Amino acid sequence: MGVYTIREVAGRFDVQPSTLRYYEDQGLLTNVGRDDAGRRVYDDGHIGRLEAIACFKHAGMSIDELKRFFAYESDERTHISDMVELLENRRDVIVEQRASLEEAYMHVLRKLHLYKDLQSSYENGTPPPDWADYDGKDFR
Repeated sequence: MGVYTIREVAGRFDVQPSTLRYYEDQGLLTNVGRDDAGRRVYDDGHIGRLEAIACFKHAGMSIDELKRFFAYESDERTHISDMVELLENRRDVIVEQRASLEEAYMHVLRKLHLYKDLQSSYENGTPPPDWADYDGKDFR
């Protein structure tokens, strides 16, 4: 079992040490030990918890949702329905975000093709393209 300093853990997760202290204050990281000098020490269990936190944060979970999830997880038999509901809600939000991102991506691709063709028309002295020929077109 590994033992890690706050600086090592912060570096591993690309966060500030204050973020780890905040997670501890919020109850997301529990049972953080101290060395003889009073400095925080983390173990592999904390690393696993931080991996879950990082994943869920990347998925857009708020601190309150994380707190609820880990509280439910500590008594999952009683709270299994709550956990499923929380994760289903997060999944639904991600699905909406993916659709919005895909729409934005398609718009950028259309504009990119338009402006490359416009650049070519300037260089070749040909008539400029018309946006109507690009709008709604799928360039994937």
